[in-house]
Amino acid sequence: MDTKIISAKSDKDLLPAVKVLQQGGLVAMPTETVYGLAANALDASAVNKIFKAKGRPADNPLIIHIGDINQLYPLVKEVSPLAEKLIDKFWPGPLTLIFDASPIVPKVVSAGLSTVAIRFPNHPIAQKLINNSGLVLAAPSANTSGKPSPTTARRVLEDLDGKIEIIVDGGQVEVGLESTVVDVTGDAPLILRPGKITKEMLEDITGKVDLDPALKELDNINYTPRAPGMKYSHYAPNAHVYIVEGSVENVARTIENLTLKAQSNKQKVGIMATDQTINNYTKGDMIVSLGSDQDLESIAYSLFETLRQFDDNNIDIVYTESFSNQGIGNAIMNRLTKAASYNIINAGP
Repeated sequence: MDTKIISAKSDKDLLPAVKVLQQGGLVAMPTETVYGLAANALDASAVNKIFKAKGRPADNPLIIHIGDINQLYPLVKEVSPLAEKLIDKFWPGPLTLIFDASPIVPKVVSAGLSTVAIRFPNHPIAQKLINNSGLVLAAPSANTSGKPSPTTARRVLEDLDGKIEIIVDGGQVEVGLESTVVDVTGDAPLILRPGKITKEMLEDITGKVDLDPALKELDNINYTPRAPGMKYSHYAPNAHVYIVEGSVENVARTIENLTLKAQSNKQKVGIMATDQTINNYTKGDMIVSLGSDQDLESIAYSLFETLRQFDDNNIDIVYTESFSNQGIGNAIMNRLTKAASYNIINAGP
C-alpha cells in the first residue's frame, strides 16, 4: 500500500481522505491532542483495520470522534445531567466521556464492553473529516501500539508507512498528550486516564471527582481495560526509560552517576530535564529540556516528540526527572511511568 501525505488547506484538499473513509479505509488525522488513526466507527471491518495497522490488542477499546453534538445521541443509551454539564463546559475539546453504548456501536470498538468512549475534538481538520464524510470516526493514536503517540505527520509516517492510505498533515498538534477520559455512567465523574482537562477543572464543574484505582493497579495481567491506554505498556521509545525521584541535588547526582556507568558499558544515554535543571547535567549523550517546571503544559507538549528524538539518535537508556503531579502534571507522570514500565529510582530526599 502506498501511503500518501496530503495537505489540508481547503475542503477540496480533504476530498481524497473523505473518500477513503467512506470506502472503509484508514486516514491519519490531526486532533488538538495527538494524531489519530481514523476509520468509520460503525463499520466493524474498517475498525478491525485499525487494530491490524497498529498491532493493537483487541481488548483495548477505541474512542469514537464526533463532529456535531447531534451525532452523540444515537451512540449512547442516555446522556445524564452529569454528562451534560461536562459537555457544555469542555466540548469540543480534549475530554473523552464514557457512556453506556447503544446497540449500533460495534463490539470491536468497545472491546466487548457495554460502554463506549466518545470525544468531540476541537480541531478544524478532524471536524471537517467527520462532517464532510458524514461518519463518526474511531480514532486511537496513529502510531504502532505501545510507541510514543505522534504529534506530527512525519512521526505517523515513520510508524504506519505502507499500512494506511492517507495521512492528513495538519502540522504540530496543540496539546501533545491524549485526552482525559472520564466515566460518566455513575453518580460522580471517574477519571480513567488523566489529560489536559484536570481533576481540578472537573471538580469546578461537578464537585466530587474520583480517580480510578486501576490507574495504580496495572500490574494485574487479568485487568480488563475500560479506556484506551490503561493496561498495556504505552508511550515507550526503543530505549529503556527510568524515572529518578528525590531532591534536585540527589536526582542530578544519581543521574550523572548512572549515566557514567551506562556509558562504561558502551550504552548511549539520554537525559530529560527542565529549563531550571538542565545545567546540572554534563555526562549524557543527549540532554534535553522539556520546558519550564513553571509551565507544565510546555512539558506535556514536548514529551512524546522528545521520546521519539531519542530513537532518532539511537539512545539506549533514558533517565528522566520526575515532575509535579498537580494539574496536567498528573497526565505527564501517567505517561512517563508507563513509558518507563514503572521503573522508578528513588535518589533520596
